[in-house]
Amino acid sequence: MTDEEVLSEFRAAGALLEGHFLLSSGRHSAHYLQCARVLMSPDRAGRLAVALAAKLPRELRGKIDKVVSPAMGGLIIGHEMGRALNVDAIFVERPTGTFELRRGFSIEPGEKVLMVEDVVTTGLSSREAIKAIEDEGGKVVALACLVDRTGGEIEFDVPFEPLVSLTFPTYAEDELPEDLAALPAVKPGSRKAA
Repeated sequence: MTDEEVLSEFRAAGALLEGHFLLSSGRHSAHYLQCARVLMSPDRAGRLAVALAAKLPRELRGKIDKVVSPAMGGLIIGHEMGRALNVDAIFVERPTGTFELRRGFSIEPGEKVLMVEDVVTTGLSSREAIKAIEDEGGKVVALACLVDRTGGEIEFDVPFEPLVSLTFPTYAEDELPEDLAALPAVKPGSRKAA
């Protein structure tokens, strides 16, 4: 799937939004990708997962024992990646602020894990989820995501495989362009404002 084909999936789902958005990082943007909307269609989610799985190097695909994703945003794409790779898919969640396995999920010592996210922006959640997987004895062999919004500025200790990389400018509160500052800020993400 080309970058344009991926973006057209987002547009068709009404998931590529334009306006003034306050991101969970605290920065502002004129664009927002609502992955939950693009993943609400099982057919579309499946197509995107198959395309993402196809981007993984063949030798890496053959090593994956399990897919783990962080709740909430990674649940659907993680499940669909498990289907595309024909392995189990589980998730970590933050009931007390730190990622952990619950619901009877487990990772066997040395089990090779593909960590899957919807969007990676700062890498913080990804690093926290990877740590939780490693604390359980898993070996994270790669991080995959639908959308890389890091701008190439974030490095991970494992291979990073995004389906598409997008760089929309973001701004601190005190550096907003005039046209963006004129619009009310909307917080569309999954985290509450601080």
